[in-house]
Amino acid sequence: MINKFDFKDIVLVPETLTDIDSRRDVDTFNNEHFLPIMVSPMDTVVSLENSKVFSNCGMVTCFPRGIEPDEHNNNHFISMSLDDFENFIDDYVTDYHMNNLNILIDIANGHMKKLYHLVDKFMSIKKHWLGHKLMVGNIANPETYRQYAELGVDFIRVGIGGGSGCLTSANTGVHYPMASLINECYEIKKRGKYKSKIVADGGFRNYDDIIKALALGADYVMLGGILNKSLDSCGDNLLFKKIKISQKNAEYIWKNVPFLKKHLYKSFRGMSTKEVQKKWGRKVLKTSEGITKFNKVEYSVSQWVINFNDYLSSAMSYTNSINLENFKESKFVFITENALNRFNK
Repeated sequence: MINKFDFKDIVLVPETLTDIDSRRDVDTFNNEHFLPIMVSPMDTVVSLENSKVFSNCGMVTCFPRGIEPDEHNNNHFISMSLDDFENFIDDYVTDYHMNNLNILIDIANGHMKKLYHLVDKFMSIKKHWLGHKLMVGNIANPETYRQYAELGVDFIRVGIGGGSGCLTSANTGVHYPMASLINECYEIKKRGKYKSKIVADGGFRNYDDIIKALALGADYVMLGGILNKSLDSCGDNLLFKKIKISQKNAEYIWKNVPFLKKHLYKSFRGMSTKEVQKKWGRKVLKTSEGITKFNKVEYSVSQWVINFNDYLSSAMSYTNSINLENFKESKFVFITENALNRFNK
């Protein structure tokens, strides 16, 4: 049996000698001209009203189910349930000329044969009209990545149970350590010369987790809880976790009232909570696999992006990676807990 690993089990190793003189010389944007960050389709993170904040910072936005912007472009996805996707395919068969869409099939279990067969059907139809892009998931088995990649799916969302609003792994025992999952999917991608992009989703706690995910082979990292902690997220604003205030008042406090700024929180919830099930109109509520909590506001989105970009640039310069594709070939080593404690603040 081979042990699987997570982000804290490894560190990136600098190149012996680097050709990069300054971190300003590296390119942290991908071939699609975006930062390698996706906004998770969570209703306490992104809405129509705040989506431009994320887009203006170079991120790809995934809207929660039920939200569809008036205009469709390359930097956002609309989310569909499995039933929605099946209905969409039926409509698509008879109308190749519908607007191009980026579609995220937003379900917890991407291993279902029903999903696989619907995706197979859609991809065979899609050949007639190349504008649509499809993201499937979530999966937690590298071989499932291979199955979908062979169909030619554009994006595959990997990771089950690791998100800060998710209780799936804690209660079911189903999981695959994220660092190993990303790395094994990437090795399959390289060997098979697949084009399907790896979207690592769930459980990122700090900049270094995200940076290691990219070094291990992720094309994008999808963030929910981290972005909920921003002033710009669409979670309810609360003072002292009790007093609900408007976004306008929250922004005023953030800029002008240091004492109250320390007590400003955002509501946050997983998308499988009973609250969300009710919002989606379900008559029979299943056992919740998500949590509801409050996150302290720690930054604005633009502040977070500046920090992330600087840290990523620095890591890329150490590893002699001029762009994100080069960065995926970074070397890493396994470390002991004592080694981690040496620098883990």
